[in-house]
Amino acid sequence: MSITMHDVAARAGVSIKTVSNVVNDYPHVSDATRSKVERAIAELGYRPNLSARSLRSGRSGVISLIIPDLRNAYFAELADAVMRQARARGLSVLIEQVAGGRDVELEILRGPRMQLVDGILYSPLSLDRDDSALLPDGPMVILGEQLFDGDRDHVTMANVDGARAATEHLLAQGRRRIVALGTDPHDTLGPAALRLQGYREALEAAGIPADPAYVSTVVSWHRSDGANAMREVIAAGLPFDGVVAFNDAMALGAMRVLQDAGLSIPDDVAIIGFDDLDETRYALPTLSTVDIGREEIAERAVELLIERIAAPGQPEAPRAIVSGFRVVPRESTGSVIAQTPGSRAAPSTL
Repeated sequence: MSITMHDVAARAGVSIKTVSNVVNDYPHVSDATRSKVERAIAELGYRPNLSARSLRSGRSGVISLIIPDLRNAYFAELADAVMRQARARGLSVLIEQVAGGRDVELEILRGPRMQLVDGILYSPLSLDRDDSALLPDGPMVILGEQLFDGDRDHVTMANVDGARAATEHLLAQGRRRIVALGTDPHDTLGPAALRLQGYREALEAAGIPADPAYVSTVVSWHRSDGANAMREVIAAGLPFDGVVAFNDAMALGAMRVLQDAGLSIPDDVAIIGFDDLDETRYALPTLSTVDIGREEIAERAVELLIERIAAPGQPEAPRAIVSGFRVVPRESTGSVIAQTPGSRAAPSTL
């Protein structure tokens, strides 16, 4: 038998209107009355009619997460964190991938499915600042660097500081010929360019010239790209004793190639990644990495989006949140340290 609002009202000893007020989280309901209604809902197992509720409120209770590629473990773990943060706030998440190129990205952003959601969390892949006018109206939070003009909030990680700290960690182990793995000549504003900047800043501070020969470009940021790039580095005959990989997936691919080439990690080559993926704890050897505060990124992004949904069109200046980070030393760099300069910075609002 289907449980109705009338049944809840009878169990709680209140009016149907009071039950409706509690279900729709209206103010001016006393704590005692709210507790009685919530207890009756739990005892009866009542489930509100979400379709009717959304028609009344004008909201669906669904947000969208648009990310480049779920095959990339970072985005898979980010999606998991966003879904948990949204669920804790009573929201569902519609996930879309935009790995098919610029046209696919625009089709998804401006397609009919985005009309069904209350707001969008968006990690751009192919679009850039010149495409600001093509973004849909409505609440949106950008995940990553602020590539667009206008009133878009964004939440990002400490790309420059994190990469600098990762490079400093290798320098502290006595490494001096360090490869930067994962650059993209077409990326001038995104994470690849920013992490390269951090790498160069660390070398400069240590008095080591930044040699372009030690900067390895890739097509994308998967394990296979890290493996292919490391094969090229080895084939070039460069003497090197350290690798800063710009994400963990590339670092894991590079590690396999290093070991296949007979090089010992970390005795011959120390390697550190970026992102602190779960699987880095189980690699052989375990992979040193930079924890970029993925849970914090998800939490702050969902919070910002909910605020925008609650006050659409509010002319508040866009907000920029940078998550904290910390270096996580493991076996691949042969040292465990308690603290790294610049690590676990408090989140900042720019």
